[in-house]
Amino acid sequence: MTRFMTLDFADGSRQALLARVAGMARGEGYAYVVTPNVDHVIKLMDGRVEADVYGDADLKVCDSRILAHLAKLRGKALSVYPGSDMTADLLASPVAEGLTIGVFGPDRTAFDDLAARYPDRRFTFIEAPMGLTPGTAVWIGAVDAAARADWDVLLACVSFPKQERFAHALRAAGREHGVALCVGASVDFLTGRQQRAPEVFQRLSLEWLHRLLSQPRRMFRRYVIEGPAIFGLFIRHEVLRRG
Repeated sequence: MTRFMTLDFADGSRQALLARVAGMARGEGYAYVVTPNVDHVIKLMDGRVEADVYGDADLKVCDSRILAHLAKLRGKALSVYPGSDMTADLLASPVAEGLTIGVFGPDRTAFDDLAARYPDRRFTFIEAPMGLTPGTAVWIGAVDAAARADWDVLLACVSFPKQERFAHALRAAGREHGVALCVGASVDFLTGRQQRAPEVFQRLSLEWLHRLLSQPRRMFRRYVIEGPAIFGLFIRHEVLRRG
């Protein structure tokens, strides 16, 4: 485990981290996994996301090569395993055999496309209703339905930070087993609704630039206006405070 920017990031190879996720799925008790990236860390550290939502997560896996580069400046190594890669690896791996995969967020058509791509996996559809806002009757009903549903792994794909709050709420709702993975647009990537950045962008840590160029209106604020705040937070929390 590596402490960086107030979070305890999980260490280990992708294979080892995937094995831990599978172990949570088959073990006793409920667990959930978050995959922090730069946007998540900024909003967590400036108070826009409740600290316990991330603090109570059972596994925090770095989703950002930018965070890994910053950590390296402080002599720390973060194991980078994007949530979309984790989802794809899990569904393709023998460790998922016999597991029931719940899918929460994508619509029925996307769910059917996913199930068709992985015919050897057992899936269950859990509807994410419109108006899914924390604290509302719709939210409470959705949490209760997911807490009672039959799944060993839940792919929670309703965007940040709603999916993290949802995974956190499942524990309070009494979920007794399984692991929820907060993995954003993973199902969209797997079904072709969104395209991952080309390999060269990923290797150069420029996946953010590909997304900005692909969806400029949606991503401009996140990457151009808010994103650079990570550098000031890094200096304050990892350089100045630690001398």
